[in-house]
Amino acid sequence: MKFGVLKDIKEGENRVICTPAEVASIVAAGHEVYVQAGAGVGSCFSDEAYVKMGAKILDTAKEMWDTCEFLAKVKEIEESEYNYLREGQMIYCCIHPAGHPEEVQALLDSKCIAITAEDSHRYGSPNCEAAGKQGALFGLESMLTINGGKGKFVGGFAGAPGMNVLILGGGIVGQGALSILYALGANMTVMDINVGTLKMLGDKYQNHINTMFCTKENIAAILPQTDMVLNCVKWPKQRKDFLIDKEMLKLMEPGSVLVDISNDDPGAIESSHETHHDNPRYVVNGVVHYCVSNIPGAVAHSTSVALAAETLPMLLNIMNNGLTEACARDGFIRRSLTAYKGYLTHEETSGIQGRPWIRPEDILGIADRQLDPAPPATTTRSNNFIKL
Repeated sequence: MKFGVLKDIKEGENRVICTPAEVASIVAAGHEVYVQAGAGVGSCFSDEAYVKMGAKILDTAKEMWDTCEFLAKVKEIEESEYNYLREGQMIYCCIHPAGHPEEVQALLDSKCIAITAEDSHRYGSPNCEAAGKQGALFGLESMLTINGGKGKFVGGFAGAPGMNVLILGGGIVGQGALSILYALGANMTVMDINVGTLKMLGDKYQNHINTMFCTKENIAAILPQTDMVLNCVKWPKQRKDFLIDKEMLKLMEPGSVLVDISNDDPGAIESSHETHHDNPRYVVNGVVHYCVSNIPGAVAHSTSVALAAETLPMLLNIMNNGLTEACARDGFIRRSLTAYKGYLTHEETSGIQGRPWIRPEDILGIADRQLDPAPPATTTRSNNFIKL
């Protein structure tokens, strides 16, 4: 199979989906690998390093899309790339389809085969861990007086207390942020709606952190004593309410910090809107907001190495066995299939956008086989089925 590593073109994005190490493995499995010129430069992987591992370098995006049967990148497909999509071609990337109807329409119109990367990780995406850990550090940077923050040091000094930090969401992102801030001496509170998660975190940290059930009322009760909030909640896209609204920000002291790591649109934070690394902060009701949408792009080398290592087995499964067999063997690939030759195959997107969909196992003709199981990617359900 002709496999292509695209250069990501989203603003501020420096990651790459495959490092030279993964290219070597794919070539060893008998496939041709093409890498777009400069694809790995932002992550400190030169074109020469890819060539050394058996890849061929193509100069332009058009050459990549025209040459390769299967392409992969980190972030979503940009509008400038829609015209490159073609029937039967496979693409693997973070599509975020439920929140991007225009992108979904382009996928369906092209009759390509699209797999959304964020739903494909059996053990959680390395991007989530990176976002939590680096997001915590960007929060501390935002707290600095020189960046508009109130100037509290995370662990305090002799005679000066450390920061009180609230993390909303105890999943992979929240746990990453917690590990950094706890180690640096912050006074931590974690909120979640899963009591089992709260118990697990309390046990893990020997009850040296506070845990609370996540409600808007509980958040409001502790905001006056909170120096920094990190939102790590994956907010259901159909919800129109907020965990923190603009009025609630007035409960915090001026110069407090809010880091919206999840950065959903719409999301759990009313005052949040996407920013980029070149201008990451703004202030609402006295609270410094850090809302960069691709935080992991700031640690592009480490994130690329971790992401590429976890992605490699999925890519090889598809290339070695074909998409149909890969979807039978790996339920996480199957649940990630988003568009298949003009048919929507992603349940959340159907539920959010009101589009009819067909289950991947039905369109692929494997519904009667014993399939590798995987839980649904989200809680959104849809019975709006396409009738073939």
